[in-house]
Amino acid sequence: MGRRWGFLIGVVGAVWLLGPSRGERRPPETAAQRCFCQVSGYLDDCTCDVETIDKFNNYRLFPRLQKLLESDYFRYYKVNLKRPCPFWNDISQCGRRDCAVKPCQSDEVPDGIKSASYKYSEVANNLIEECEQAERLGAVDESLSEETQKAVLQWTKHDDSSDNFCEADDIQSPDAEYVDLLLNPERYTGYKGPDAWKIWNVIYEENCFKPQTIKRPLNPLASGQENTFYSWLEGLCVEKRAFYRLISGLHASINVHLSARYLLQETWLEKKWGHNITEFQQRFDGILTEGEGPRRLKNLYFLYLIELRALSKVVPFFERPDFQLFTGNKVHDAENKMLLLEILHEIKSFPLHFDENSFFAGDKKEANKLKEDFRLHFRNISRIMDCVGCFKCRLWGKLQTQGLGTALKILFSEKLIANMPESGPSYEFHLTRQEIVSLFNAFGRISTSVKELENFRNLLQNIH
Repeated sequence: MGRRWGFLIGVVGAVWLLGPSRGERRPPETAAQRCFCQVSGYLDDCTCDVETIDKFNNYRLFPRLQKLLESDYFRYYKVNLKRPCPFWNDISQCGRRDCAVKPCQSDEVPDGIKSASYKYSEVANNLIEECEQAERLGAVDESLSEETQKAVLQWTKHDDSSDNFCEADDIQSPDAEYVDLLLNPERYTGYKGPDAWKIWNVIYEENCFKPQTIKRPLNPLASGQENTFYSWLEGLCVEKRAFYRLISGLHASINVHLSARYLLQETWLEKKWGHNITEFQQRFDGILTEGEGPRRLKNLYFLYLIELRALSKVVPFFERPDFQLFTGNKVHDAENKMLLLEILHEIKSFPLHFDENSFFAGDKKEANKLKEDFRLHFRNISRIMDCVGCFKCRLWGKLQTQGLGTALKILFSEKLIANMPESGPSYEFHLTRQEIVSLFNAFGRISTSVKELENFRNLLQNIH
């Protein structure tokens, strides 16, 4: 018996001596692990996982989408950057050169884009232009044909529709100008500090269904209430929880862009833009952000799924033979429509689409009220974009909120899309050129963010 115990003690002692010393520590996590280790697997409220999105976006969708967005139809966006802030007067305008936006000269924009905000067949387009002209004159009079009078009334109904989630610019305003998005890219401008923080604070604190007693994580006024925030968030209905995650995802996506196109070096000859690893870590590192960074990145993927789903549902609108991406160049317009449909059919084939049927279900009266609250809150956020002091940030903020608003409008217009006529203008469901350009460019920004996350993951792999 004594020999057996001696043998066992000897084995245990040998294992102890051969094993790692008690003072030895595990290898430290890499920066990539701290940012991305929690950004994997299934997303909350979804049946889709991060890895499926990465593979689909980065290798099947991103290259073709970028090619489409470089075409004339999608690169020129009409916007009014001079609208006053409707909420406060003390806006500090950014005086930095990188905050400025260079509008297009009149001869730089294709005539087909300037002449009409959308294009169907020649006959249908003439009717639409006549309607728009009559609407601008502010009257439906007897001099118009019966068909045109009916169309004007339908158009007015569309413009005032409760399905619109954004307060769009009046593109007929003399202050509205075309901007070449390729020459005014979204990137770091130096706009930060109290003014920038104020914009996001108003969005989160006053428009995300959050009571004042609940403080957001990393908010200077939070005083250690992070756990309270997430227990409150999980207790919300799926619609309100989704609303917060969409805004958080949009915020995260913008921060990815700013970190990926950062001014690294400036000389009198040139500026060098590129990936700023430190900036990315400050915004998304799990330790530096007390666990918030990975949550924000997951919300970015949630936003991606919502806009991807909207694009899959609006395919019939673009498939109609009368619809054109009209710029006046027939050959390019036809090629770009083919590319657009290829992209949309690729999107439609995605195997794990978000199921929006859980939204606004249950009691019809309560669901309708919730949908209206949802719409008004988002519409308010679109108005806040006019308070951004950096004009380039305002441009991309307005475009991306309009794009997300258009996606939400599509998701909640399923029956109207199903009942569209096969040819001619659709009065019940319609997308203006502004909505189309903002929809695809906004999704292009999120698609770029997902691609950039792969780049940052590789850059951070060997950093501790």
